[in-house]
Amino acid sequence: MVLGVNAQNGDSVFEPGEWLKFRMHYGWLNASYATLQVNSANIDGKQVYHVVGTGKTTGFASIFFKVDDRYESYFDKKDGKPYRFVRKIDEGGYTKDVEINFYHEKDKAVLNDKKNKKKINFALQDSIQDLISAFYYLRNNYEPEDLVKGEAITLKLLYDDDGIFNFKLKYLGAEVIKTKYGMVECYKFRPLVQSGRVFKEQESLTLWVSKDKNRIPIRIKADLAVGSIKADLDGFNGLKHQFKILMD
Repeated sequence: MVLGVNAQNGDSVFEPGEWLKFRMHYGWLNASYATLQVNSANIDGKQVYHVVGTGKTTGFASIFFKVDDRYESYFDKKDGKPYRFVRKIDEGGYTKDVEINFYHEKDKAVLNDKKNKKKINFALQDSIQDLISAFYYLRNNYEPEDLVKGEAITLKLLYDDDGIFNFKLKYLGAEVIKTKYGMVECYKFRPLVQSGRVFKEQESLTLWVSKDKNRIPIRIKADLAVGSIKADLDGFNGLKHQFKILMD
């Protein structure tokens, strides 16, 4: 599926101040909380969005597996191009400290692996996104009327030292799900992920996005190599549009 410019009067569906909180469950454990915060920033004279994503284990779960993750993305307010991506994680002792800077005028990106003290250059191809900017780019650029059940949206992502790869998001149709806020009508997607170390198979992840103008994640479910995990929207603030809840 080819993405076009958002038809919502050429306007973004989100704005600085948007804050989302997710409660994550691993089996019967309330494993952790994750947040996404949209801010404004300036990089080399360009007005950009600065999104900060954090994730931490809490309570009983942290005894078994401690997670302390931070992701940051700086991307253009007009066209969504990423300029900087930061990934600093500690997942049970597995750590990464990576920063990627995108130089679109030179058609290259430089990954700085601070932990291992090495830098890698990548040649940029067409449009490119990082892990965080891709989510916000999709919110602004898919048109509901163009979604076809069974077809996939494709984006190029640069995420780690593995390089640039094609990320696919298959549309599965509309579905109404029960949340802590009530019944919410959603678009249902299946990101096609790499099987192996973490996920059971390529189609182990399912994503529900609100069918209102906000297009925010409502639920994420993943079948992992060991067990399964579910994340539900647990709090929000600063939404640009009214959060639509169906009446009983």
